[in-house]
Parts: sequence; structure tokens; C-alpha cells
Amino acid sequence: MGILADTLGPAGRVSRMLGQLEPLFALGTRLWVSWQFFKSGLLKIQSWDSTLFLFEEEYRVPLLSPVAAAELVFPALLALGLLGPLGAIGLSAVNLLAVVAYAHVLLAEGFEAAVAQHYLWGFMLAYLVVHGNGPLALDRLLPK
Repeated sequence: MGILADTLGPAGRVSRMLGQLEPLFALGTRLWVSWQFFKSGLLKIQSWDSTLFLFEEEYRVPLLSPVAAAELVFPALLALGLLGPLGAIGLSAVNLLAVVAYAHVLLAEGFEAAVAQHYLWGFMLAYLVVHGNGPLALDRLLPK
């Protein structure tokens, strides 16, 4: 064997071993990002008066009910791995809407960590849109 084969041999084995973790990585990503949005949806419906005030005075978004509903429905779809990338695409829209609606705060100096969370969630959701729910999803049980 040549030098190239010796070098790629172990790296190829490591790559294949790490590839076996992909189903768990996709599941973990789905559960983590869906939980972030689900918590937000729960807060909105539990503190409805505060939510109304925030959406009327602070967020400047006319989409109150759909946003609250989306933060409960899309995370559930995503966590369960149902309907392909619909949950990830839906939460991407909610995430973008949140950044746009709250840009006057999120993009201000001192809020870099807050907006970075939205970027991270956006990246995680983009991964799920491109790569799908992974094999540990209820979609696998649906007829094709």
C-alpha cells in the first residue's frame, strides 16, 4: 500500500464510524431546536395578556395567533419527525419573523448572543431541511 492509502485508511474508518452517529445527530438536532420554539409557544399561551401587549407594542407583528400556533404545531411535527421538512421550514419562517420583528433589539449593541441563538437555530433548521429528519423519525413508518 502506498502512503496515500495508509493515510486515508484510518481516516476512512473514523469517517464511517462517525457517519453511524448521523441518526442520533439528526434526532438530537430536531429535539433541541423544536424544544426552544415549543417553550416559546407555551409561554405565549400561558401569559396571553402579556403576549398581546408584546405583539401590539413591542414586536410590531400583526401575526399573533398564527405565530403562537406555529410555535406549538411545527415543533411537534419536527420532534416527532412527521411530514418531512415541513416543521423545519415552518420554524425557519417563525425564526426569521422573530428576528425581523425584534431587529430593533436583537441587532442592537449588547444583544449579540441573543441574535446568535437565532442564527444557530436557523443553521440547525437548515441542516434538517437539507438532510431531512433522519432515520429515527415517524415519517419512516408512513406508506410511500
